[in-house]
Parts: sequence; structure tokens; C-alpha cells
Amino acid sequence: MTFSIVARCAETGQFGVAISSSSPAVAARCAWAQAGVGAVSTQNVTNPALGPLMLAHMASGADAGHAVAAAAAGDGFADYRQLLAVDSQGGTAVHSGSKALGIWTSARGVDCVSGGNMLASERVPAAMVAAFEGAKGTLGDRLIAAMQAGIALGGEAGPVHSAGLLLVDRQSWPYAELRIDWIDEGCPIAALSRAWEVYKPQADDYVTRALSPVAAPSYGVPGDE
Repeated sequence: MTFSIVARCAETGQFGVAISSSSPAVAARCAWAQAGVGAVSTQNVTNPALGPLMLAHMASGADAGHAVAAAAAGDGFADYRQLLAVDSQGGTAVHSGSKALGIWTSARGVDCVSGGNMLASERVPAAMVAAFEGAKGTLGDRLIAAMQAGIALGGEAGPVHSAGLLLVDRQSWPYAELRIDWIDEGCPIAALSRAWEVYKPQADDYVTRALSPVAAPSYGVPGDE
């Protein structure tokens, strides 16, 4: 019931996850990333605990392949899980259990891996990877382009209602964490794209506000001088 892409920017060192589903608040359960370590998604019949577990393995020196394998092996229900990871070197890995739902598949690219289940077409992940690799701009821009390519091929077999974008840079907190947790009508990926357009010009300034408030710009809101 989900399609996603996890990726690394070799130029900036940022990591990110973009994801969409027919289920509510998909990014709250499935998208995980840690600065300097990697990004992962845990989806299908989701066990959210596997996200931090994969990141912990990578933080301890495991590559993406070993982190995914260890998480799957220790879960006890690996046949039901779909796990994706990218590590600090751009290595990628994916596990799709035999009991993944509907049409399920995955595709790997340079610094990225995409996967999904209950897909409208088995071509969706490959199209997302191709769009990511061909897109220009920031990591967030390229992840949004990948999601747009996925939904253009139908995305999930049924209508999607939630989407999310998670980015980490150098800090312990997310550089951006944008979520469309539920939308009855319209496309959550389109709404997510718009949210990123609004947030992107301010993202660096929010980091500055955290690290050096005296150097932070004002946005002209009431009371903000």
C-alpha cells in the first residue's frame, strides 16, 4: 500500500525519503533518516521499529545491505516486510518479503533505491529512479520529481491519501519534515510538492535560527522584528 524512494546526495551529504500511500500518515511510520548515517523506509505490513534499527546498524558501521539483512532476520516476520536503505557511501539495499501485497517490486539507481507494494504497475519504482537520476536541483527537488514520476504511472493501485518528505543534513534534527497525513480529494503528492516549494527557500534560515539566532533573518510576521 506504499511506494517510496530513499536517497543520498553525494554533493551535500544529505539523506532523504519520499513516500506515499493510501494509508493515513504514512511518513510518520515508514520514513527514517539520520544525518551522516543514511535513510531507510520500512513499509508493506509495517513495523516502524525496523527503521531506527536499520539506522543503528549503519551508525555502527554496517553498510545498507547488512543493515537491511539484520533487520529482516531479527524481525520474525520478514515475509511481510519491505525494507529500503541507502548508506553513507551511497550503497543501497532492499528486502521485499514473499507476502508483500499486490504488485510489488523495487529498483536501484545511483545513490537511491525505490520500492513499492500494491502498485498500479511494476514499472513504478524504475520510473522513480530514472526521474531522480535525471532531475536537477536539491535532494528535495529530486525526490519530489521521483514521486511525481511514480504517480504519473499510477502509483499505488488505489487512490493515495498521504505523502511525506524527510530530509536530514548535518544536524540531529530534520532539515525538512513535510507531511500530508490525509487528503480526501486531490493528490497528496501535489500537496507535498507545493509544501516543499514553500519550505525550500526558508530551510537554511531555520537552521540558522537554531544555531545562531542573532544571525537569523526576519520573515516579517507580527511580532517578528
